[in-house]
Amino acid sequence: MSITVNKKAFHDYFVEEKYEAGIVLEGWEVKAIRAGRMNIKESYVIIKSGEIYLIGMHISPLATASTHNQHDPIRTRKLLLHANEIGKLIGKVERAGYTLVPIDLHFVRGRIKLEIGLAKGKKQHDKRADALDKDSKREAQRAMKERLH
Repeated sequence: MSITVNKKAFHDYFVEEKYEAGIVLEGWEVKAIRAGRMNIKESYVIIKSGEIYLIGMHISPLATASTHNQHDPIRTRKLLLHANEIGKLIGKVERAGYTLVPIDLHFVRGRIKLEIGLAKGKKQHDKRADALDKDSKREAQRAMKERLH
């Protein structure tokens, strides 16, 4: 069950491989995510000292959250992957010029997971070609629909 999707990632990058990672969260963050108070649009994934971190994901604390704790809505959160997956990702990011982007935040058996994509950046002409392709598909669908009615 998807919580939020980063549509901007598909606009800016060619996503070649996808990986599902767990996230280290605090209790108030889990409650806020379940309430839909998060945003992954401006976030990105980095590799630091052999571990993978999510930076820039904004989680707004609930009004009912405890007042004696200071909540940082944009703190760096560690991602949990198997060691062989981390090794593979480190190799591709450092050698092949790939980048890691958050794609989808979703539930798996009651746990919150983040799908990250191994991606290459799009150039401006690639984005234009995608937009033209999308428009032509939309026009074809519209013509088919009118033809059937």
